[in-house]
Amino acid sequence: MSGIRGKRVKFFLDTNIFVYCFDPSAPKKQKMARELVLEAVQSSRGFVSWQVAQEFLSLATRKFATRMTSEQAERVLDEMFMPLCEIYPGLETMRAALELHRKIQFSFYDCLIVQSALDADCQILYSEDLQAGFKIGGLEIKNPFA
Repeated sequence: MSGIRGKRVKFFLDTNIFVYCFDPSAPKKQKMARELVLEAVQSSRGFVSWQVAQEFLSLATRKFATRMTSEQAERVLDEMFMPLCEIYPGLETMRAALELHRKIQFSFYDCLIVQSALDADCQILYSEDLQAGFKIGGLEIKNPFA
């Protein structure tokens, strides 16, 4: 998380950050993920896309060791995702993600995350799954757990 406190840096959170918020098997990652989400909400500089919310809710209600109920998932949607979700990928974002896919060879869904971060004018994309250190435009991918 170094590099965002006290600065006006805009950042995007990938789905895995939210998954770790609810993963007691990785307490250090859980603590860091919760700090990032809290910083995102409190600073108004953190962003997600509907894709991130959808991926998380699908995992939380189907694949978590202790699955979230619909009521719990709705509370997470309201409290964690609604304050951060400003990117609603449409046709233009998908076309740009396909162009990224041609250029950088990430999966389409990863390119959609990257493009959403670019659309939000973020400087950092926090993700454990994407290539840390990769830069495109004014965006850099960082692994907050490294």
